[in-house]
Amino acid sequence: MLAFATAATPWGVDALPVELEVDCRPGLPQMQIVGLPDAAIRESRERVRSALRNCGFAVPPRSVVVSLAPADLRKEGNHLDLAIALALLVAFEKLPQETLDGRLISGELGLDGSLRPVRGGLAMAQLADERGCRELLLPAANVAEAAGWGRGCVVGVKNLLELVDHLTGVAPVAATPPPDFPGQSREGGADLAEVRGQEGAKRALEIAAAGGHNVLLLGPPGSGKTMLARRVPGILPPLSREEAIAVTRVHSLSRGEPLAGLIDERPFRAPHASTSTAGLIGGGTIPRPGEVSLAHGGVLFLDELPEFRRDTLEALRQPLEEGQVSVVRSRARLTFPARFQLVAAMNPCPCGHLGDPRHRCRCPQPLVERYRSRISGPLLDRIDLHVEVPVPKLRELRGRGGESSAAVAERVRQARDRQAARLLGSVSPPINAAMGVEETRRHCALGAESVPLLEQAYQRLGLSARALDRVTKLARTIADLAGSDQIEAAHLAEAIQYRALDRRVDC
Repeated sequence: MLAFATAATPWGVDALPVELEVDCRPGLPQMQIVGLPDAAIRESRERVRSALRNCGFAVPPRSVVVSLAPADLRKEGNHLDLAIALALLVAFEKLPQETLDGRLISGELGLDGSLRPVRGGLAMAQLADERGCRELLLPAANVAEAAGWGRGCVVGVKNLLELVDHLTGVAPVAATPPPDFPGQSREGGADLAEVRGQEGAKRALEIAAAGGHNVLLLGPPGSGKTMLARRVPGILPPLSREEAIAVTRVHSLSRGEPLAGLIDERPFRAPHASTSTAGLIGGGTIPRPGEVSLAHGGVLFLDELPEFRRDTLEALRQPLEEGQVSVVRSRARLTFPARFQLVAAMNPCPCGHLGDPRHRCRCPQPLVERYRSRISGPLLDRIDLHVEVPVPKLRELRGRGGESSAAVAERVRQARDRQAARLLGSVSPPINAAMGVEETRRHCALGAESVPLLEQAYQRLGLSARALDRVTKLARTIADLAGSDQIEAAHLAEAIQYRALDRRVDC
Protein backbone atom coordinates (compact mmCIF):
# COMPACT_ATOMS: atom_id res chain seq x y z
CA MET A 1 0.00 0.00 0.00
CA LEU A 2 1.16 3.54 -0.76
CA ALA A 3 1.27 6.26 1.91
CA PHE A 4 2.19 9.93 1.72
CA ALA A 5 3.44 12.52 4.24
CA THR A 6 5.04 15.95 4.13
CA ALA A 7 8.15 16.76 6.14
CA ALA A 8 10.89 19.39 5.95
CA THR A 9 14.67 19.55 5.82
CA PRO A 10 16.92 22.50 6.74
CA TRP A 11 18.56 24.35 3.87
CA GLY A 12 20.71 27.29 4.89
CA VAL A 13 18.50 29.39 7.15
CA ASP A 14 15.33 28.10 5.49
CA ALA A 15 13.36 24.87 5.57
CA LEU A 16 12.44 23.09 2.35
CA PRO A 17 9.52 20.66 1.99
CA VAL A 18 10.21 16.96 1.55
CA GLU A 19 7.43 14.77 0.15
CA LEU A 20 7.59 11.23 1.56
CA GLU A 21 6.20 8.28 -0.39
CA VAL A 22 6.13 4.91 1.35
CA ASP A 23 5.48 1.72 -0.59
CA CYS A 24 4.80 -1.42 1.46
CA ARG A 25 4.56 -4.78 -0.33
CA PRO A 26 5.13 -8.50 0.35
CA GLY A 27 8.76 -9.54 0.14
CA LEU A 28 11.95 -9.74 2.13
CA PRO A 29 11.61 -7.73 5.38
CA GLN A 30 13.73 -4.69 4.66
CA MET A 31 13.47 -0.92 4.43
CA GLN A 32 15.19 1.16 1.78
CA ILE A 33 15.35 4.97 1.87
CA VAL A 34 16.06 6.64 -1.46
CA GLY A 35 16.31 10.29 -2.45
CA LEU A 36 19.83 11.41 -1.34
CA PRO A 37 19.50 10.82 2.42
CA ASP A 38 22.53 11.42 4.64
CA ALA A 39 23.78 8.92 7.23
CA ALA A 40 21.48 10.21 9.98
CA ILE A 41 18.40 9.64 7.78
CA ARG A 42 19.56 6.20 6.66
CA GLU A 43 19.98 5.21 10.31
CA SER A 44 16.38 6.26 10.99
CA ARG A 45 15.29 2.83 9.71
CA GLU A 46 16.30 1.22 12.99
CA ARG A 47 15.01 4.07 15.15
CA VAL A 48 11.60 3.98 13.48
CA ARG A 49 11.25 0.19 13.69
CA SER A 50 12.16 0.14 17.39
CA ALA A 51 9.90 3.10 18.20
CA LEU A 52 6.91 1.46 16.52
CA ARG A 53 7.46 -1.86 18.29
CA ASN A 54 7.98 -0.26 21.71
CA CYS A 55 4.78 1.76 21.26
CA GLY A 56 2.81 -1.46 20.69
CA PHE A 57 2.45 -1.31 16.89
CA ALA A 58 3.07 -4.54 15.00
CA VAL A 59 5.65 -4.21 12.23
CA PRO A 60 4.78 -6.80 9.56
CA PRO A 61 7.65 -8.47 7.68
CA ARG A 62 7.26 -6.48 4.47
CA SER A 63 9.52 -4.89 1.92
CA VAL A 64 9.33 -1.14 2.38
CA VAL A 65 10.66 1.62 0.13
CA VAL A 66 10.70 5.19 1.42
CA SER A 67 11.17 7.80 -1.31
CA LEU A 68 12.18 11.37 -0.43
CA ALA A 69 11.25 13.95 -3.06
CA PRO A 70 12.65 15.99 -4.67
CA ALA A 71 15.13 13.23 -5.39
CA ASP A 72 17.99 15.58 -6.36
CA LEU A 73 17.93 17.53 -3.06
CA ARG A 74 20.42 16.39 -0.42
CA LYS A 75 18.55 15.73 2.84
CA GLU A 76 20.32 15.88 6.18
CA GLY A 77 19.62 15.71 9.89
CA ASN A 78 17.13 14.00 12.17
CA HIS A 79 13.99 15.77 10.92
CA LEU A 80 12.32 12.92 9.00
CA ASP A 81 11.96 10.18 11.66
CA LEU A 82 8.46 11.13 12.74
CA ALA A 83 7.10 11.55 9.22
CA ILE A 84 8.52 8.16 8.17
CA ALA A 85 6.94 6.48 11.22
CA LEU A 86 3.50 7.98 10.56
CA ALA A 87 3.66 7.16 6.85
CA LEU A 88 4.53 3.56 7.77
CA LEU A 89 1.48 3.40 10.05
CA VAL A 90 -0.65 4.50 7.11
CA ALA A 91 1.03 1.94 4.84
CA PHE A 92 0.42 -0.76 7.48
CA GLU A 93 -3.24 0.37 7.60
CA LYS A 94 -3.02 1.49 11.23
CA LEU A 95 -3.94 5.08 10.32
CA PRO A 96 -6.07 6.52 7.48
CA GLN A 97 -4.24 8.62 4.91
CA GLU A 98 -6.40 11.69 5.55
CA THR A 99 -4.88 12.05 9.04
CA LEU A 100 -1.59 13.13 7.41
CA ASP A 101 -3.00 15.23 4.58
CA GLY A 102 -2.40 18.97 5.00
CA ARG A 103 0.01 18.49 7.90
CA LEU A 104 3.75 19.26 8.03
CA ILE A 105 5.59 16.79 10.26
CA SER A 106 9.07 16.93 11.79
CA GLY A 107 10.80 15.28 14.74
CA GLU A 108 13.40 12.77 15.85
CA LEU A 109 12.25 9.50 17.40
CA GLY A 110 13.77 7.80 20.40
CA LEU A 111 13.74 4.02 20.58
CA ASP A 112 10.90 4.21 23.13
CA GLY A 113 8.79 6.42 20.87
CA SER A 114 9.64 9.67 22.62
CA LEU A 115 10.17 12.76 20.48
CA ARG A 116 13.41 14.70 20.56
CA PRO A 117 13.80 18.27 19.30
CA VAL A 118 15.12 19.22 15.88
CA ARG A 119 16.77 22.32 14.43
CA GLY A 120 14.81 25.02 12.65
CA GLY A 121 11.40 25.04 14.32
CA LEU A 122 10.80 28.68 13.34
CA ALA A 123 11.72 28.10 9.69
CA MET A 124 9.35 25.12 9.60
CA ALA A 125 6.54 27.23 11.02
CA GLN A 126 7.08 29.74 8.22
CA LEU A 127 7.15 26.94 5.63
CA ALA A 128 3.91 25.45 7.00
CA ASP A 129 2.27 28.87 6.88
CA GLU A 130 3.40 29.53 3.31
CA ARG A 131 2.13 26.12 2.15
CA GLY A 132 -1.22 26.61 3.89
CA CYS A 133 -0.84 23.53 6.12
CA ARG A 134 -3.60 23.05 8.65
CA GLU A 135 -1.11 21.91 11.33
CA LEU A 136 2.59 21.79 12.03
CA LEU A 137 3.43 18.72 14.15
CA LEU A 138 6.64 19.07 16.19
CA PRO A 139 8.26 17.73 19.35
CA ALA A 140 7.02 19.59 22.42
CA ALA A 141 10.47 21.15 22.97
CA ASN A 142 10.23 22.99 19.63
CA VAL A 143 6.79 24.57 19.92
CA ALA A 144 7.79 27.70 21.89
CA GLU A 145 10.18 28.70 19.13
CA ALA A 146 7.89 27.69 16.25
CA ALA A 147 4.89 29.52 17.73
CA GLY A 148 6.96 32.71 17.62
CA TRP A 149 6.20 32.91 13.90
CA GLY A 150 2.76 34.08 15.01
CA ARG A 151 0.70 32.44 12.26
CA GLY A 152 -0.53 28.92 11.63
CA CYS A 153 -1.38 26.06 13.97
CA VAL A 154 1.59 24.58 15.85
CA VAL A 155 1.02 21.36 17.82
CA GLY A 156 3.69 19.90 20.07
CA VAL A 157 3.68 16.32 21.39
CA LYS A 158 5.99 14.35 23.65
CA ASN A 159 5.80 10.89 22.09
CA LEU A 160 4.46 8.89 19.18
CA LEU A 161 1.45 7.49 21.03
CA GLU A 162 0.30 10.96 22.04
CA LEU A 163 0.55 12.07 18.41
CA VAL A 164 -1.44 9.06 17.14
CA ASP A 165 -4.19 9.82 19.69
CA HIS A 166 -4.21 13.42 18.45
CA LEU A 167 -4.48 12.40 14.79
CA THR A 168 -7.27 9.90 15.43
CA GLY A 169 -9.22 12.31 17.63
CA VAL A 170 -8.96 10.15 20.76
CA ALA A 171 -7.12 12.88 22.71
CA PRO A 172 -6.62 16.05 20.63
CA VAL A 173 -3.68 18.26 21.61
CA ALA A 174 -4.34 21.99 21.76
CA ALA A 175 -2.32 24.24 19.47
CA THR A 176 0.29 26.47 21.08
CA PRO A 177 -0.71 30.16 20.98
CA PRO A 178 1.80 32.76 19.74
CA PRO A 179 3.83 34.11 22.68
CA ASP A 180 4.00 37.77 23.59
CA PHE A 181 7.10 39.58 22.41
CA PRO A 182 8.39 41.63 25.36
CA GLY A 183 11.33 43.21 23.61
CA GLN A 184 14.86 43.53 24.93
CA SER A 185 15.33 44.09 28.65
CA ARG A 186 18.27 46.32 29.59
CA GLU A 187 18.28 45.45 33.27
CA GLY A 188 21.41 43.79 34.62
CA GLY A 189 23.48 44.15 31.44
CA ALA A 190 26.92 45.66 31.03
CA ASP A 191 26.67 49.44 31.44
CA LEU A 192 28.76 52.21 29.92
CA ALA A 193 28.77 53.93 33.31
CA GLU A 194 31.17 51.20 34.47
CA VAL A 195 33.82 52.47 32.04
CA ARG A 196 35.96 55.18 33.65
CA GLY A 197 37.29 57.84 31.32
CA GLN A 198 37.49 57.16 27.56
CA GLU A 199 34.92 59.84 26.78
CA GLY A 200 36.17 60.11 23.21
CA ALA A 201 35.74 56.40 22.61
CA LYS A 202 32.27 56.46 24.19
CA ARG A 203 31.26 59.27 21.86
CA ALA A 204 32.51 57.27 18.88
CA LEU A 205 30.51 54.20 19.96
CA GLU A 206 27.38 56.33 20.35
CA ILE A 207 27.79 57.60 16.79
CA ALA A 208 28.43 54.08 15.53
CA ALA A 209 25.32 52.73 17.25
CA ALA A 210 23.18 55.60 15.99
CA GLY A 211 23.99 54.96 12.34
CA GLY A 212 24.99 51.30 12.29
CA HIS A 213 28.62 52.12 11.48
CA ASN A 214 31.67 49.88 11.92
CA VAL A 215 34.36 50.75 14.47
CA LEU A 216 38.06 50.01 14.97
CA LEU A 217 39.46 50.60 18.47
CA LEU A 218 43.23 51.13 18.60
CA GLY A 219 45.04 51.21 21.92
CA PRO A 220 47.52 49.49 24.24
CA PRO A 221 46.59 46.46 26.37
CA GLY A 222 44.37 47.27 29.33
CA SER A 223 43.07 50.56 27.95
CA GLY A 224 39.46 49.28 27.92
CA LYS A 225 38.86 48.26 24.29
CA THR A 226 37.14 44.97 25.10
CA MET A 227 35.17 46.54 27.94
CA LEU A 228 33.87 49.23 25.60
CA ALA A 229 33.01 46.74 22.84
CA ARG A 230 30.95 44.54 25.15
CA ARG A 231 28.73 47.50 26.02
CA VAL A 232 27.73 48.30 22.44
CA PRO A 233 24.65 45.99 22.42
CA GLY A 234 23.32 47.86 25.47
CA ILE A 235 23.09 51.16 23.58
CA LEU A 236 21.53 49.71 20.43
CA PRO A 237 17.75 49.93 20.00
CA PRO A 238 15.79 46.82 21.05
CA LEU A 239 15.02 44.24 18.39
CA SER A 240 11.70 44.63 16.63
CA ARG A 241 9.59 41.52 16.19
CA GLU A 242 10.62 41.22 12.54
CA GLU A 243 14.30 41.53 13.46
CA ALA A 244 13.85 38.98 16.26
CA ILE A 245 12.36 36.49 13.79
CA ALA A 246 15.30 36.98 11.40
CA VAL A 247 17.83 36.52 14.23
CA THR A 248 16.02 33.48 15.64
CA ARG A 249 15.88 31.77 12.23
CA VAL A 250 19.67 31.86 11.96
CA HIS A 251 20.34 30.66 15.50
CA SER A 252 17.62 28.02 15.37
CA LEU A 253 19.19 26.28 12.37
CA SER A 254 22.69 26.55 13.84
CA ARG A 255 22.20 25.35 17.42
CA GLY A 256 21.91 21.79 18.61
CA GLU A 257 19.34 22.59 21.29
CA PRO A 258 15.89 24.17 20.80
CA LEU A 259 15.27 27.81 21.63
CA ALA A 260 12.85 28.84 24.37
CA GLY A 261 11.14 31.31 22.02
CA LEU A 262 12.12 34.29 19.92
CA ILE A 263 15.53 35.77 20.68
CA ASP A 264 14.83 39.25 22.06
CA GLU A 265 18.41 40.44 22.67
CA ARG A 266 20.81 41.63 20.02
CA PRO A 267 23.53 39.01 19.40
CA PHE A 268 27.09 39.66 20.49
CA ARG A 269 29.59 37.31 18.86
CA ALA A 270 33.29 37.35 19.74
CA PRO A 271 35.09 34.58 17.81
CA HIS A 272 38.69 33.76 18.69
CA ALA A 273 41.49 34.89 16.41
CA SER A 274 42.14 31.26 15.44
CA THR A 275 38.69 30.99 13.80
CA SER A 276 38.84 29.63 10.26
CA THR A 277 37.30 31.30 7.23
CA ALA A 278 34.51 28.70 7.19
CA GLY A 279 33.85 29.31 10.89
CA LEU A 280 33.61 33.05 10.36
CA ILE A 281 31.75 33.18 7.04
CA GLY A 282 29.99 29.80 6.99
CA GLY A 283 30.75 26.51 5.34
CA GLY A 284 30.40 22.76 5.26
CA THR A 285 29.36 20.24 2.61
CA ILE A 286 25.88 21.71 2.94
CA PRO A 287 26.87 25.15 4.28
CA ARG A 288 25.77 26.36 7.67
CA PRO A 289 25.89 29.95 8.94
CA GLY A 290 29.16 31.28 10.33
CA GLU A 291 29.86 33.91 12.96
CA VAL A 292 28.99 36.81 10.66
CA SER A 293 25.48 35.40 10.24
CA LEU A 294 25.11 34.52 13.92
CA ALA A 295 25.90 38.20 14.58
CA HIS A 296 23.10 39.30 12.20
CA GLY A 297 21.14 42.11 13.85
CA GLY A 298 23.81 42.56 16.52
CA VAL A 299 27.53 43.04 17.05
CA LEU A 300 30.53 41.08 15.73
CA PHE A 301 33.55 41.78 17.95
CA LEU A 302 36.96 40.85 16.56
CA ASP A 303 39.58 41.32 19.26
CA GLU A 304 43.27 41.34 18.31
CA LEU A 305 42.29 41.97 14.69
CA PRO A 306 45.79 41.50 13.15
CA GLU A 307 46.01 38.02 14.70
CA PHE A 308 43.24 36.71 12.43
CA ARG A 309 44.35 35.02 9.24
CA ARG A 310 44.57 37.43 6.33
CA ASP A 311 42.27 35.39 4.06
CA THR A 312 39.73 35.18 6.89
CA LEU A 313 39.69 38.95 7.28
CA GLU A 314 39.45 39.52 3.54
CA ALA A 315 36.33 37.33 3.47
CA LEU A 316 34.61 40.04 5.55
CA ARG A 317 34.48 42.40 2.59
CA GLN A 318 31.25 41.04 1.09
CA PRO A 319 29.17 40.97 4.30
CA LEU A 320 30.43 44.41 5.34
CA GLU A 321 29.41 45.84 1.97
CA GLU A 322 26.22 43.92 1.19
CA GLY A 323 24.83 42.75 4.54
CA GLN A 324 24.79 39.14 3.36
CA VAL A 325 27.24 36.42 2.45
CA SER A 326 27.09 33.83 -0.34
CA VAL A 327 28.70 30.46 0.33
CA VAL A 328 29.25 28.26 -2.71
CA ARG A 329 30.04 24.56 -2.46
CA SER A 330 29.92 21.77 -5.03
CA ARG A 331 26.51 20.63 -3.77
CA ALA A 332 24.94 23.91 -2.76
CA ARG A 333 24.98 27.67 -3.14
CA LEU A 334 23.41 29.43 -0.17
CA THR A 335 23.02 33.04 0.91
CA PHE A 336 22.99 33.89 4.62
CA PRO A 337 21.99 37.23 6.21
CA ALA A 338 24.95 39.10 7.71
CA ARG A 339 23.83 42.63 8.56
CA PHE A 340 25.96 43.10 11.66
CA GLN A 341 27.87 45.95 13.26
CA LEU A 342 31.61 45.29 13.31
CA VAL A 343 33.58 46.37 16.38
CA ALA A 344 37.26 45.49 16.02
CA ALA A 345 40.14 46.07 18.40
CA MET A 346 43.91 45.98 17.97
CA ASN A 347 47.14 47.02 19.62
CA PRO A 348 49.29 49.68 17.95
CA CYS A 349 52.23 47.27 17.64
CA PRO A 350 53.12 43.64 18.47
CA CYS A 351 54.15 44.43 22.05
CA GLY A 352 51.20 46.81 22.41
CA HIS A 353 53.05 49.72 23.97
CA LEU A 354 53.68 52.04 21.02
CA GLY A 355 52.53 55.47 22.19
CA ASP A 356 52.05 54.29 25.78
CA PRO A 357 53.78 56.85 28.07
CA ARG A 358 54.21 54.27 30.84
CA HIS A 359 56.10 51.64 28.83
CA ARG A 360 58.80 51.71 26.23
CA CYS A 361 58.00 50.05 22.93
CA ARG A 362 60.82 47.76 21.78
CA CYS A 363 59.35 46.85 18.39
CA PRO A 364 61.53 47.88 15.41
CA GLN A 365 59.76 49.91 12.77
CA PRO A 366 59.77 47.12 10.12
CA LEU A 367 58.05 44.80 12.62
CA VAL A 368 55.41 47.44 13.39
CA GLU A 369 54.72 47.94 9.70
CA ARG A 370 54.52 44.20 9.10
CA TYR A 371 52.08 43.87 12.01
CA ARG A 372 49.81 46.61 10.69
CA SER A 373 49.99 45.35 7.12
CA ARG A 374 48.03 42.25 8.19
CA ILE A 375 44.95 44.46 7.83
CA SER A 376 44.52 45.46 4.21
CA GLY A 377 43.61 48.92 3.03
CA PRO A 378 40.33 47.77 1.41
CA LEU A 379 39.19 46.28 4.72
CA LEU A 380 40.11 49.42 6.65
CA ASP A 381 38.21 51.38 4.01
CA ARG A 382 35.02 49.61 5.09
CA ILE A 383 35.42 50.59 8.75
CA ASP A 384 33.85 54.01 9.32
CA LEU A 385 35.33 55.06 12.67
CA HIS A 386 38.98 54.54 13.59
CA VAL A 387 39.19 55.43 17.27
CA GLU A 388 42.24 55.80 19.50
CA VAL A 389 41.77 54.40 23.02
CA PRO A 390 44.59 55.80 25.17
CA VAL A 391 45.65 54.54 28.58
CA PRO A 392 43.32 56.18 31.14
CA LYS A 393 44.79 58.39 33.83
CA LEU A 394 44.62 57.37 37.49
CA ARG A 395 42.25 60.20 38.37
CA GLU A 396 39.87 58.95 35.68
CA LEU A 397 40.00 55.41 37.00
CA ARG A 398 39.27 56.60 40.54
CA GLY A 399 36.59 59.05 39.46
CA ARG A 400 32.93 58.56 38.79
CA GLY A 401 31.59 56.80 35.76
CA GLY A 402 30.03 58.71 32.93
CA GLU A 403 26.56 58.43 31.42
CA SER A 404 24.65 55.19 31.71
CA SER A 405 23.89 53.00 28.71
CA ALA A 406 20.19 53.88 29.10
CA ALA A 407 20.88 57.60 28.61
CA VAL A 408 23.04 56.98 25.55
CA ALA A 409 20.53 54.47 24.16
CA GLU A 410 17.79 57.09 24.31
CA ARG A 411 19.80 59.48 22.12
CA VAL A 412 20.59 56.61 19.76
CA ARG A 413 16.89 55.76 19.55
CA GLN A 414 15.97 59.36 18.70
CA ALA A 415 18.64 59.49 15.99
CA ARG A 416 17.40 56.21 14.50
CA ASP A 417 13.83 57.47 14.54
CA ARG A 418 14.96 60.43 12.42
CA GLN A 419 16.67 58.05 10.00
CA ALA A 420 13.62 55.79 9.81
CA ALA A 421 11.38 58.72 8.98
CA ARG A 422 13.76 59.76 6.23
CA LEU A 423 14.72 56.37 4.78
CA LEU A 424 11.75 54.09 5.42
CA GLY A 425 10.70 52.40 2.20
CA SER A 426 13.92 53.16 0.33
CA VAL A 427 16.61 51.55 2.52
CA SER A 428 16.45 48.33 4.56
CA PRO A 429 17.23 48.55 7.40
CA PRO A 430 16.50 52.30 7.52
CA ILE A 431 19.86 53.39 8.94
CA ASN A 432 22.50 55.67 7.48
CA ALA A 433 25.17 52.98 7.11
CA ALA A 434 22.88 51.02 4.75
CA MET A 435 22.33 53.92 2.34
CA GLY A 436 23.32 53.36 -1.26
CA VAL A 437 24.87 55.88 -3.62
CA GLU A 438 21.57 57.44 -4.67
CA GLU A 439 20.27 57.76 -1.10
CA THR A 440 23.57 59.26 0.04
CA ARG A 441 23.41 61.95 -2.65
CA ARG A 442 19.80 62.70 -1.82
CA HIS A 443 20.04 62.84 1.97
CA CYS A 444 23.65 63.89 2.61
CA ALA A 445 23.91 67.13 0.69
CA LEU A 446 26.69 69.40 1.99
CA GLY A 447 26.52 73.15 2.45
CA ALA A 448 28.84 75.51 0.62
CA GLU A 449 31.04 75.92 3.72
CA SER A 450 31.55 72.15 4.03
CA VAL A 451 32.72 71.39 0.49
CA PRO A 452 36.23 72.92 0.88
CA LEU A 453 36.67 70.99 4.12
CA LEU A 454 35.80 67.72 2.39
CA GLU A 455 38.12 68.52 -0.54
CA GLN A 456 40.97 69.22 1.85
CA ALA A 457 40.42 65.94 3.70
CA TYR A 458 40.21 64.07 0.40
CA GLN A 459 43.65 65.34 -0.64
CA ARG A 460 45.52 65.27 2.67
CA LEU A 461 44.22 61.92 3.94
CA GLY A 462 44.23 60.22 0.55
CA LEU A 463 40.66 59.00 0.96
CA SER A 464 39.19 56.62 -1.59
CA ALA A 465 35.78 57.18 -3.17
CA ARG A 466 34.33 54.58 -0.78
CA ALA A 467 35.89 56.27 2.25
CA LEU A 468 34.57 59.65 1.07
CA ASP A 469 31.09 58.17 0.81
CA ARG A 470 31.33 56.69 4.30
CA VAL A 471 32.58 59.96 5.79
CA THR A 472 29.53 61.70 4.37
CA LYS A 473 27.16 59.11 5.83
CA LEU A 474 28.97 59.36 9.16
CA ALA A 475 28.47 63.14 9.14
CA ARG A 476 24.76 62.55 8.47
CA THR A 477 24.60 60.37 11.60
CA ILE A 478 26.35 63.02 13.70
CA ALA A 479 23.83 65.57 12.44
CA ASP A 480 20.98 63.22 13.39
CA LEU A 481 22.36 62.92 16.92
CA ALA A 482 22.46 66.71 17.08
CA GLY A 483 18.86 66.93 15.84
CA SER A 484 19.92 68.84 12.73
CA ASP A 485 18.26 68.49 9.32
CA GLN A 486 21.41 69.77 7.59
CA ILE A 487 25.00 68.51 7.70
CA GLU A 488 26.97 71.41 9.09
CA ALA A 489 30.72 71.97 8.90
CA ALA A 490 31.16 70.88 12.54
CA HIS A 491 29.44 67.57 11.84
CA LEU A 492 31.63 66.91 8.82
CA ALA A 493 34.79 67.88 10.71
CA GLU A 494 34.02 65.38 13.47
CA ALA A 495 33.38 62.65 10.88
CA ILE A 496 36.70 63.41 9.16
CA GLN A 497 38.71 63.22 12.37
CA TYR A 498 37.61 59.59 12.78
CA ARG A 499 39.35 58.91 9.48
CA ALA A 500 42.53 60.80 10.35
CA LEU A 501 43.67 57.77 12.34
CA ASP A 502 43.93 55.89 9.03
CA ARG A 503 47.39 57.26 8.50
CA ARG A 504 48.54 55.77 11.80
CA VAL A 505 47.03 52.32 11.27
CA ASP A 506 47.43 51.71 7.56
CA CYS A 507 50.89 50.73 6.45
